Amino acid sequence: MKKFETFTGIAAPMPLVNIDTDMIIPKQFLKTIKRSGLGVHAFDEMRFDRDGNENPDFILNKPAYRETSILVAGDNFGCGSSREHAPWALEDFGIKVVVSTSFADIFFNNCFKNGMLPIVLPQEQVDLLMADSEKGENARMTVDLEAQEITTSDGEVIKFDVDPFRKHCLLNGLDDIGLTLEKGDAIQAFEANAAQARPWV
Repeated sequence: MKKFETFTGIAAPMPLVNIDTDMIIPKQFLKTIKRSGLGVHAFDEMRFDRDGNENPDFILNKPAYRETSILVAGDNFGCGSSREHAPWALEDFGIKVVVSTSFADIFFNNCFKNGMLPIVLPQEQVDLLMADSEKGENARMTVDLEAQEITTSDGEVIKFDVDPFRKHCLLNGLDDIGLTLEKGDAIQAFEANAAQARPWV
Protein backbone atom coordinates (compact mmCIF):
# COMPACT_ATOMS: atom_id res chain seq x y z
CA MET A 1 0.00 0.00 0.00
CA LYS A 2 1.30 3.46 -0.90
CA LYS A 3 2.07 5.89 1.87
CA PHE A 4 -0.47 8.65 2.29
CA GLU A 5 1.38 11.92 1.80
CA THR A 6 0.28 15.54 1.98
CA PHE A 7 -1.17 16.53 -1.35
CA THR A 8 -3.13 19.24 -3.11
CA GLY A 9 -5.90 18.15 -5.44
CA ILE A 10 -9.18 19.07 -7.06
CA ALA A 11 -12.26 18.53 -4.92
CA ALA A 12 -15.62 17.63 -6.44
CA PRO A 13 -19.02 18.22 -4.82
CA MET A 14 -21.32 15.19 -4.54
CA PRO A 15 -24.08 16.40 -2.19
CA LEU A 16 -26.34 13.39 -2.77
CA VAL A 17 -27.05 11.54 0.49
CA ASN A 18 -26.91 7.75 0.87
CA ILE A 19 -24.48 7.12 -1.99
CA ASP A 20 -24.30 3.35 -1.64
CA THR A 21 -21.67 0.86 -2.74
CA ASP A 22 -23.76 -0.28 -5.71
CA MET A 23 -23.74 3.30 -6.99
CA ILE A 24 -19.99 3.48 -6.46
CA ILE A 25 -19.32 0.17 -8.28
CA PRO A 26 -22.33 -1.71 -9.71
CA LYS A 27 -22.65 -5.43 -9.06
CA GLN A 28 -21.77 -6.53 -12.62
CA PHE A 29 -18.19 -5.38 -12.07
CA LEU A 30 -17.57 -7.48 -8.96
CA LYS A 31 -16.29 -10.56 -10.77
CA THR A 32 -12.65 -9.56 -10.44
CA ILE A 33 -10.46 -9.91 -7.35
CA LYS A 34 -7.92 -7.45 -8.74
CA ARG A 35 -7.77 -4.01 -7.20
CA SER A 36 -6.74 -2.36 -10.46
CA GLY A 37 -8.93 -1.59 -13.45
CA LEU A 38 -12.11 -0.77 -11.54
CA GLY A 39 -11.73 2.99 -11.74
CA VAL A 40 -13.21 3.14 -15.24
CA HIS A 41 -16.43 1.71 -13.78
CA ALA A 42 -16.65 3.93 -10.69
CA PHE A 43 -20.13 5.51 -10.55
CA ASP A 44 -20.83 3.70 -13.84
CA GLU A 45 -24.60 4.12 -13.85
CA MET A 46 -24.30 7.85 -13.17
CA ARG A 47 -21.32 8.48 -15.48
CA PHE A 48 -22.64 6.65 -18.55
CA ASP A 49 -25.93 6.05 -20.35
CA ARG A 50 -27.09 2.61 -21.50
CA ASP A 51 -25.11 2.97 -24.73
CA GLY A 52 -21.90 3.66 -22.85
CA ASN A 53 -21.83 7.38 -23.65
CA GLU A 54 -20.74 9.81 -20.97
CA ASN A 55 -23.43 11.72 -19.11
CA PRO A 56 -22.24 15.33 -19.47
CA ASP A 57 -24.20 16.40 -16.40
CA PHE A 58 -22.40 14.05 -14.01
CA ILE A 59 -19.87 15.96 -11.95
CA LEU A 60 -16.85 13.73 -12.63
CA ASN A 61 -17.43 13.93 -16.40
CA LYS A 62 -17.14 17.69 -16.43
CA PRO A 63 -13.74 18.91 -17.72
CA ALA A 64 -12.93 20.79 -14.51
CA TYR A 65 -13.38 17.65 -12.38
CA ARG A 66 -11.77 14.89 -14.44
CA GLU A 67 -8.69 14.95 -12.23
CA THR A 68 -10.64 14.91 -8.97
CA SER A 69 -8.84 13.38 -5.99
CA ILE A 70 -11.15 14.58 -3.20
CA LEU A 71 -14.90 13.98 -2.91
CA VAL A 72 -17.06 16.17 -0.69
CA ALA A 73 -20.14 14.02 -0.25
CA GLY A 74 -23.54 13.93 1.37
CA ASP A 75 -24.43 12.06 4.53
CA ASN A 76 -24.06 8.27 4.94
CA PHE A 77 -21.54 7.74 2.15
CA GLY A 78 -20.71 4.11 1.30
CA CYS A 79 -23.87 2.54 2.71
CA GLY A 80 -25.36 -0.65 1.25
CA SER A 81 -23.54 -3.93 0.74
CA SER A 82 -20.08 -4.49 2.19
CA ARG A 83 -18.19 -4.86 -1.11
CA GLU A 84 -14.53 -3.93 -0.82
CA HIS A 85 -14.60 -3.23 -4.56
CA ALA A 86 -16.09 0.18 -3.72
CA PRO A 87 -12.92 1.69 -2.22
CA TRP A 88 -10.90 -0.23 -4.83
CA ALA A 89 -12.84 1.54 -7.59
CA LEU A 90 -12.51 4.98 -6.01
CA GLU A 91 -8.79 4.55 -5.33
CA ASP A 92 -8.20 3.32 -8.88
CA PHE A 93 -10.12 6.32 -10.22
CA GLY A 94 -7.74 8.57 -8.31
CA ILE A 95 -9.76 9.46 -5.21
CA LYS A 96 -7.57 9.82 -2.13
CA VAL A 97 -9.98 11.50 0.30
CA VAL A 98 -13.73 11.42 0.88
CA VAL A 99 -15.29 13.99 3.21
CA SER A 100 -18.77 13.50 4.65
CA THR A 101 -20.78 13.94 7.82
CA SER A 102 -20.96 10.14 8.17
CA PHE A 103 -19.93 6.88 6.52
CA ALA A 104 -21.19 3.31 6.63
CA ASP A 105 -18.93 1.43 9.05
CA ILE A 106 -17.66 -1.29 6.70
CA PHE A 107 -16.91 1.15 3.89
CA PHE A 108 -15.18 3.46 6.38
CA ASN A 109 -12.92 0.64 7.60
CA ASN A 110 -12.21 -0.58 4.06
CA CYS A 111 -11.01 2.87 3.03
CA PHE A 112 -8.18 2.79 5.56
CA LYS A 113 -7.22 -0.73 4.49
CA ASN A 114 -6.87 0.47 0.90
CA GLY A 115 -4.91 3.67 1.42
CA MET A 116 -7.82 6.14 1.33
CA LEU A 117 -8.68 8.69 3.98
CA PRO A 118 -12.36 9.10 4.94
CA ILE A 119 -12.87 12.30 6.93
CA VAL A 120 -15.90 12.91 9.14
CA LEU A 121 -16.79 16.55 9.78
CA PRO A 122 -19.78 18.45 11.17
CA GLN A 123 -22.40 19.54 8.65
CA GLU A 124 -21.37 23.21 8.69
CA GLN A 125 -17.78 22.35 7.78
CA VAL A 126 -18.88 19.93 5.07
CA ASP A 127 -21.11 22.71 3.71
CA LEU A 128 -18.12 25.05 3.62
CA LEU A 129 -16.02 22.50 1.74
CA MET A 130 -18.95 21.70 -0.56
CA ALA A 131 -19.21 25.37 -1.53
CA ASP A 132 -15.45 25.55 -2.05
CA SER A 133 -15.51 22.43 -4.24
CA GLU A 134 -18.02 24.06 -6.58
CA LYS A 135 -15.28 26.32 -7.96
CA GLY A 136 -14.25 23.80 -10.60
CA GLU A 137 -10.54 23.67 -11.36
CA ASN A 138 -10.02 26.36 -8.75
CA ALA A 139 -11.41 23.98 -6.11
CA ARG A 140 -7.97 22.84 -5.02
CA MET A 141 -7.68 21.75 -1.43
CA THR A 142 -4.65 20.56 0.49
CA VAL A 143 -4.98 17.57 2.82
CA ASP A 144 -2.26 17.19 5.45
CA LEU A 145 -2.74 13.95 7.35
CA GLU A 146 0.20 14.50 9.68
CA ALA A 147 -1.22 17.85 10.83
CA GLN A 148 -4.82 16.60 10.41
CA GLU A 149 -5.80 19.66 8.40
CA ILE A 150 -7.68 20.48 5.23
CA THR A 151 -6.82 23.82 3.65
CA THR A 152 -9.44 25.24 1.28
CA SER A 153 -8.70 27.08 -1.95
CA ASP A 154 -9.20 30.32 0.01
CA GLY A 155 -6.67 29.32 2.66
CA GLU A 156 -9.14 28.46 5.40
CA VAL A 157 -7.90 25.60 7.59
CA ILE A 158 -10.23 22.92 8.91
CA LYS A 159 -8.99 20.44 11.49
CA PHE A 160 -10.18 16.85 11.48
CA ASP A 161 -9.89 13.85 13.79
CA VAL A 162 -8.49 10.48 12.84
CA ASP A 163 -7.75 7.37 14.87
CA PRO A 164 -4.01 7.40 15.76
CA PHE A 165 -3.45 3.78 14.73
CA ARG A 166 -5.15 4.28 11.36
CA LYS A 167 -3.19 7.47 10.86
CA HIS A 168 0.04 5.57 11.53
CA CYS A 169 -0.93 2.91 9.00
CA LEU A 170 -1.77 5.43 6.26
CA LEU A 171 1.34 7.54 6.81
CA ASN A 172 3.52 4.43 6.62
CA GLY A 173 1.63 2.60 3.88
CA LEU A 174 0.73 -0.34 6.10
CA ASP A 175 -2.19 -2.61 5.31
CA ASP A 176 -2.89 -5.79 7.32
CA ILE A 177 -0.11 -7.67 5.50
CA GLY A 178 2.33 -4.82 6.01
CA LEU A 179 1.55 -4.74 9.72
CA THR A 180 2.23 -8.47 9.95
CA LEU A 181 5.53 -8.15 8.07
CA GLU A 182 6.65 -5.50 10.56
CA LYS A 183 6.74 -8.36 13.08
CA GLY A 184 8.80 -10.56 10.74
CA ASP A 185 11.75 -11.00 13.11
CA ALA A 186 9.49 -11.93 16.02
CA ILE A 187 7.57 -14.39 13.83
CA GLN A 188 10.75 -16.05 12.64
CA ALA A 189 12.07 -16.30 16.21
CA PHE A 190 8.80 -17.87 17.34
CA GLU A 191 8.87 -20.38 14.47
CA ALA A 192 12.49 -21.30 15.25
CA ASN A 193 11.74 -21.83 18.92
CA ALA A 194 8.61 -23.82 18.09
CA ALA A 195 10.58 -26.05 15.72
CA GLN A 196 13.12 -26.80 18.47
CA ALA A 197 10.48 -27.40 21.13
CA ARG A 198 8.28 -29.56 18.88
CA PRO A 199 10.49 -31.06 16.15
CA TRP A 200 7.87 -33.70 15.41
CA VAL A 201 5.38 -31.07 14.16
